[in-house]
Amino acid sequence: INKFKLGQNKEFAVKIVKACIWLEEESKVPRTLANQLLRSGTSIGANCSEAKSAQSRRDFISKYEIALKEARETKYWLEVLIEAELVSLEKFKGLIQETEEIIKILVTTVKKLKE
Repeated sequence: INKFKLGQNKEFAVKIVKACIWLEEESKVPRTLANQLLRSGTSIGANCSEAKSAQSRRDFISKYEIALKEARETKYWLEVLIEAELVSLEKFKGLIQETEEIIKILVTTVKKLKE
């Protein structure tokens, strides 16, 4: 099991929470957009954590597939914020890169689990 699943998921969620607080307070991004990012960005780790108590292999895979969907949604919201010029690419470049890495890890994990 890779490092993301064991610890980085919570660290990523904390970064998302802090980004959303900043979005609402500093950049005046509409609350709806910040909440969408908050929901999807924190759900990734929550689903990976929930998978640890899966009732079956199928349930375990399902939790990781949901985490993957949430990671892709997180990337989408980050891109929307940047493309709408509500935040600069530089401000969220690190979050986008980390999200892309999480997506790669989850894709690989889901594929291996299905083998």
